[in-house]
Formats: sequence, C-alpha cells, structure tokens
Amino acid sequence: MSKRTDQFYLVREDMLPEAMLKTVEAKQLLESGKCEKINEAVKQVELSRSAFYKYKDGIFPFHTMVKEKIITLSIYLEDRSGSLSKLLSLIAQTGANVLTINQTIPLQGRATITLSIETAAMHSDVTVLLDKIRELDAVVKVELIGSGT
Repeated sequence: MSKRTDQFYLVREDMLPEAMLKTVEAKQLLESGKCEKINEAVKQVELSRSAFYKYKDGIFPFHTMVKEKIITLSIYLEDRSGSLSKLLSLIAQTGANVLTINQTIPLQGRATITLSIETAAMHSDVTVLLDKIRELDAVVKVELIGSGT
C-alpha cells in the first residue's frame, strides 16, 4: 500500500510528537537568523539531526501554510512528443504560473521535470492540480517536494 504525500491534516499542537515540535522550533531559529547552521539549531532545541531532516519538509506552522503561494513539484514524465506541452497547458488552465522549469535529459524513456509554481491565482486546491497532473497519460509519478512563499 503506497502512502499519499499530498494529503494534509490539521492537528492540534498537543497531539504532535515532541520531535515534530522541536523541528518547527529549529526551523524558526534558522529562518530568524538566530542560528546559521542546522547543527546549531538542533543542538539548541535538543533534537537529533536525523529527526530534523525527517520532519523538516513535512511540518509547518498553520499561519505559514495559509500564506503559501509557491510549490515545487517533481514529475517523472515519459519521453513522448507533446507531453511537456500538455503538462504546462494543464498548469496554465488552473490559473497557476510556472516560475521555473528544469528538465533532465530523458533516460530509459523518462525525464524528470522540476517545476516551481506560483499558486496564488489558482482556481482550485493544490491537491486537485496534483490529481489532474497524475491523470495525464505521460505522467509516471508526481510529488510535491517543497512549498514556500
């Protein structure tokens, strides 16, 4: 059974494991400039580096998620004529704006596309966009690998 990485839950703070809460604290120390290196931040909040790396891309304070306007996707695309064009057209139809695009040279009939997308003007939710991308014939896999402002 494969886990979906694009499903989100709103969880009360007192229900979260201590390592997740400390990860948020460490990220805040780094973002504020109080700590310059991850090693410093995790030591200050008494968290292991491995726990920080495990949770850093998966936990955010609610107020930052409300303001999120940029997402980064990794898409494995079959090397077919017009497949990238169809992908980009779909993204444009949702009202999203492609900020950056990076494509690897196709190996074994597949290329990896990394897209940074501004979602502020989207007509629907990010999960709807991900589902629509997955429905494209040439798409092998799509992952949300980052989000930010």
